[in-house]
Amino acid sequence: MAKTFKYIILGGGVSAGYAAREFAKQGVKPGELAIISKEAVAPYERPALSKAYLFPESPARLPGFHVCVGSGGERLLPEWYTEKGIELILSTEIVKVDLAAKSLISAGGETFSYQILIVATGSTVIRLTDFGVEGADAKNIFYLREVDDADKLYEAIKAKKNGKAVVVGGGYIGLELSAVLKLNNIDVTMVYP
Repeated sequence: MAKTFKYIILGGGVSAGYAAREFAKQGVKPGELAIISKEAVAPYERPALSKAYLFPESPARLPGFHVCVGSGGERLLPEWYTEKGIELILSTEIVKVDLAAKSLISAGGETFSYQILIVATGSTVIRLTDFGVEGADAKNIFYLREVDDADKLYEAIKAKKNGKAVVVGGGYIGLELSAVLKLNNIDVTMVYP
């Protein structure tokens, strides 16, 4: 049997948290709104992952950067969502969207029905495996998109003090990551077009 909501936000990143805050301000009723995220944590400010999360001294950790601290607002901890009657459905990957039936199906076979769907999944990391690069599954290749990714990278940084790294990409995340790697005494080479 499908769990039914008036509104479903698909994705658990920054925009999901800010949207939930706005729904609460507008008076959403308990049980009307759900956030479905494949991550195991409530929405958080992703920019912290390429900065303070990887600091060598006193790294940031949740709940320190849950949404909405980035805008100077109230930190939306999991309890906040409960108090507002917003259901957080975490660790749930949606594998099928049926727009005609207004339903979502999870990898675990759960069905969720909605009247209005907000897709807030954000960007996707381009992985070397997407291009069939030989060795792309090596244990010393890291990506940075989610808390789990940042945890793996943090452990690798701690294990490789005074090491070397190649950062692929010269956008904000690549630059911020390069800077924080330097703070961790890692020599950085950047590769970008």
